[in-house]
Amino acid sequence: MKELYLLYGTAASLGFFHTILGPDHYVPFIVLSKARNWSKSKTLWVTFISGIGHVGSTVLLGFLGVALGLSINKLESIEMFRGEIAGWMLFVFGLIYFFYGVYRQMKRNGHGHVHHPVFSFLLPKKARRMHHLPTDENEAEKKKQAGITSWMLFLIFVLGPCEVLIPLLIFPAAEHSTIGIVMVALIFGIATVATMLGIVYLGFKGSKHLNLKQKSEFVHIAAGLVIAFLGVSILFFGW
Repeated sequence: MKELYLLYGTAASLGFFHTILGPDHYVPFIVLSKARNWSKSKTLWVTFISGIGHVGSTVLLGFLGVALGLSINKLESIEMFRGEIAGWMLFVFGLIYFFYGVYRQMKRNGHGHVHHPVFSFLLPKKARRMHHLPTDENEAEKKKQAGITSWMLFLIFVLGPCEVLIPLLIFPAAEHSTIGIVMVALIFGIATVATMLGIVYLGFKGSKHLNLKQKSEFVHIAAGLVIAFLGVSILFFGW
């Protein structure tokens, strides 16, 4: 029993530190919140559901692994594969958002038709026509794009692994302690999501002091570059 309490403390600590040390857990929400002008409640809600998906997918994999008797090496290799997929998705998403920001900047400078052959095929048909839409339709299009952005973040985080959680689940599984497995997953999940929410909240409040209204389109470009860089960091530097 004493070992389980020690494991619970370890789960809480690892949930906190693995989030703090992984900027991909919070930076995308902060930069997209600023770029898309999300409210505090929307920013924290998107962070919350993405965090739940992030932890929940690894917990589900861990439970299935325990039930099927998979080795820890097998589970960790699956997590590494998921991490590569998430890294590539984050990189591609960042690039797409970067080109979206480029398009908006070109449109703002009076080049809304985007005749440039390099950029025109990279933009969706709706984006290329967006400057022709009436105001109401334009607002509806922006809301739709915001929804797509939120769901893309959620999907990326669902595929993103929590590698440090899998070894924590093995000990209570070996002890045949169902309550131990559940408690470790729950404590780790609460620590991870709470840390994500705390950092994103601080980042959201801090970004409010940055007056970037005159450079709003460059914020989109910068957000795309930051997210793409995070994807590269995950893939090649093991963040």
